[in-house]
Amino acid sequence: MEVIYIAGGCLWGVQAFIKTLPGVKATEAGRANGTSHTLDGDYDGYAECVKTEFDPEMLTIRDLMSYVFEIIDPYSSNRQGQDVGEKYRTGVYSENPKHLEEVKAFIRERNDCERIVVEVLPLSNYVKSAEEHQDRLTRCPNDYCHIPKELLSKYK
Repeated sequence: MEVIYIAGGCLWGVQAFIKTLPGVKATEAGRANGTSHTLDGDYDGYAECVKTEFDPEMLTIRDLMSYVFEIIDPYSSNRQGQDVGEKYRTGVYSENPKHLEEVKAFIRERNDCERIVVEVLPLSNYVKSAEEHQDRLTRCPNDYCHIPKELLSKYK
């Protein structure tokens, strides 16, 4: 198994979508690349993300990026749907440099690559979100989500 961290706006919908993808074995809601190692205190620069454990024999990084690009606006900086702010930026983070190179290649090969603002960086810090945010849309399906419901269940 391998792990990559996906930021695509509010993590509730991103987690609900990613956990339905073939080859994904586990997900966890969290915060990537902030400066704090706790959930307490002021905003510290993190991006809401989904820690994604996947089987690389079943799901390649390129395939994963194709799926993620179905649910994000890759041209929007610090905004997805009605969620606005730096913590809602889009990004891909990993401790594996090969993952980051594959994501960069995926973006570079797109016709719209010059307009894409998806952050692609090494993971420097990860903090698991509070339990109330784990699988939130499974427990509270009527909560707000920037991803259309038909997309959330597209791969179930």
